[in-house]
Amino acid sequence: MKNLFFASLILFAFSTVAKAQQLKSPEGKFVMEFSLQNDGTPTYNLKYKNKEVVKTSKLGLELKDDKKSLLNDFTIADTKTSTFDETWKPVWGEVDHIRNHYNELAVTLNQKGTDRQIVIRFRLFDDGLGFRYEFPAQKNLTYFTIKEERSQFAMTGDHTAFWIPGDYDTQEYDYTKSKLSEIRGLSEKAYTANVSQKSFSPTGVQTSLMLKTNEEIYINLHEAALIDYSCMHLNLDDKNMTFTSWLTPDAKGDKGHMQAPNHSPWRTIIVSDDAREILASKMTYNLNDPSKIDNTSWIKPVKYIGVWWEMITGKSSWSYTNDYPTVQLGVTDFAKAKPNGTHGANNANVKKYIDFAAQHGFDAVLVEGWNEGWEDWFGHSKDYVFDFLTPYPDFDVKGLHEYAKSKGVKIIMHHETSGSVRNYERHMDAAYKFMNDNGYDAVKSGYVGDILPRGENHYSQWIVNHYQYAIEKAADYKIMVNAHEAVRPTGIARTYPNLIGNEAARGTEYQAFGGSKPNHVTVLPFTRLIGGPMDYTPGIFEMDISKMNPDNKSHVNSTIANQLALYVTMYSPLQMAADTPENYNRFPDAFQFIKDVAVDWSESKYIEAEPGDFITVARKAKGTNNWFVGNVNGETPRTSNIDFSFLEKGKKYTATIYADAKDAHYKTNPQAYTIKKIAVTNKSKLSQFSAPGGGYAISIIENK
Repeated sequence: MKNLFFASLILFAFSTVAKAQQLKSPEGKFVMEFSLQNDGTPTYNLKYKNKEVVKTSKLGLELKDDKKSLLNDFTIADTKTSTFDETWKPVWGEVDHIRNHYNELAVTLNQKGTDRQIVIRFRLFDDGLGFRYEFPAQKNLTYFTIKEERSQFAMTGDHTAFWIPGDYDTQEYDYTKSKLSEIRGLSEKAYTANVSQKSFSPTGVQTSLMLKTNEEIYINLHEAALIDYSCMHLNLDDKNMTFTSWLTPDAKGDKGHMQAPNHSPWRTIIVSDDAREILASKMTYNLNDPSKIDNTSWIKPVKYIGVWWEMITGKSSWSYTNDYPTVQLGVTDFAKAKPNGTHGANNANVKKYIDFAAQHGFDAVLVEGWNEGWEDWFGHSKDYVFDFLTPYPDFDVKGLHEYAKSKGVKIIMHHETSGSVRNYERHMDAAYKFMNDNGYDAVKSGYVGDILPRGENHYSQWIVNHYQYAIEKAADYKIMVNAHEAVRPTGIARTYPNLIGNEAARGTEYQAFGGSKPNHVTVLPFTRLIGGPMDYTPGIFEMDISKMNPDNKSHVNSTIANQLALYVTMYSPLQMAADTPENYNRFPDAFQFIKDVAVDWSESKYIEAEPGDFITVARKAKGTNNWFVGNVNGETPRTSNIDFSFLEKGKKYTATIYADAKDAHYKTNPQAYTIKKIAVTNKSKLSQFSAPGGGYAISIIENK
């Protein structure tokens, strides 16, 4: 690893013309210019390959109850430039090493009349720009409240966008593809029902936002290192095509309580004329701090199954009894209750999943609904909803742990908070110690429903701090975290790699809640996954949900081949085979790919990509010479053309291709697939059909 700070060596990247400072990326693809307007308002613009991608855009923050906000009347007090170049190794990831190379400009600004000082720091990579606000320790800016951040992203035209509506509580929406000018008219339709949601504007959208210009330049807007700050959304001025940051408020309507010295998260702009480079960008991770966990040997990628899909579909329940309309922990005697007969987390059923996991080589089994309190857990604004310790009578914690251990399988803990974060924090130490004592080293946490304390939002500063507290506290107990319904990730897994998964988007569960768009999985890697891996829970083989639960008429809008491909295209070190053992036993030949596919990689090659249409990825399993390929397709059938030049020269491989049959279709014939084996080398090429909502998956095993 090398760290280079040679300000004198990057004069080529920095020049001063009047009040303008110019910064170039290491290879010169990008040029960023910072300047002050006549009234002292800070601005920037960004060019990519000599084309403007962000027009002159204002920067600053509006403060609450302050005579003069941090918006204008600034003068430049100092500028510092530097370059940085390192290569670091992630604990897990799509690649086994990441280069972090940028040129930096830090502009110190003094404000007239207040004697306040802020620093705006820009880092320009060869894949885009990051900038943030810094607040040094000073007499006249110590404690302050943000009314709104006013960072602008002025677009150069009416771009095509892949967006979900702005919301303070959920990202669980299907993506809409439209022109920027069409967002206002489509917003109401895009805003579908959820158990907790709060919109703020008919032109508000969420990050990570994917854009495409008429000149076929791809632009991604997001943030990195969201720590002690509220989540950023974007609000569009659709007359001028300018996005402005819009922070999530707390219960009082405040957007952030700050104490200097401090800084904002990074605002990120990733740009390329090749969609594959957006997917390959590691800029978001590079803008986060290195790992703060010294010994990471206990953090290991996981492939798991779970007592979950049968609950999501309505075949079984989380609750133990139907006798009690309301329960009180420590008071209600579940030993006297009549079991409802549908409780999924019972000893016999969990053992069935453990046996299946052991038989097929899975690492772990997730069990939901094991603990008391599920009878009235949701929708009652209930504070003391779970204790995360007390099992139902039909769940033997120690016995199941010993049984799983004897089979070489671990059980994944489930902590649903029902949004009651104060209750979770009260019980967190005891809950994590309970996990240590009973052999659990990973937890799926959940935040379903409105947040308690009442009036708080899922993405406000205080709740963001709670999610971070949970991750750091878990690290103290050597526990890996998979947080659902939490704020969308922003690369923090570099700093805390025990955060091995997040939901924070519309996952597979919605296929049992009416279905998702068939091209949904061709958008997510360009949006949600920019900030970190998603526990998408793929691997559904039975698309007709009524066969699981006759009362549920939902349909999974995907083919089996598409479901297999997701293990490669939707990167995560935590991958679930989400369907039930019964459905996998019906298709053992297709299930073989899920058993074989890796969850940790040394190399990744993005072969084809177009947001909303298709993605083809090849990944090399860490510690082997084996590769896996995944292709997911949108609604239009197409032929995918790839070559195998990524394979090692002189080596011979056997490729097993799991593909859509010619008559496959996500709606009418989703279980039609073919499997064939072919010999391949690095000179081989392949043309492969992908059905609507389909795709293909390939395992490529080196011949010994």
